[in-house]
Amino acid sequence: MKAARRVFYEGRVQGVGFRATTRWIAGGFEVTGYVRNLADGRVELFAQGAATEVGEFLKAIRESELSGHIKSAVEEPAGIELARKGFAIG
Repeated sequence: MKAARRVFYEGRVQGVGFRATTRWIAGGFEVTGYVRNLADGRVELFAQGAATEVGEFLKAIRESELSGHIKSAVEEPAGIELARKGFAIG
């Protein structure tokens, strides 16, 4: 079953390689989506794929070296974007 999640990360998440590391982690999972900086200092992540893949991808981010930069993460369901290919830095 396909799933899509949007996560907003707060903390020291800009200027520390957060987006590049996230894209690198995504390469180990069958997910598509993007990660981008927001003007308010947060980082937004959108990921879709099989529900288990998306869940494991988000878990891998939480357990990576990025965890020390994350103060909070707000996760919410998102709509599937059928035309999306790959995982990009926005």
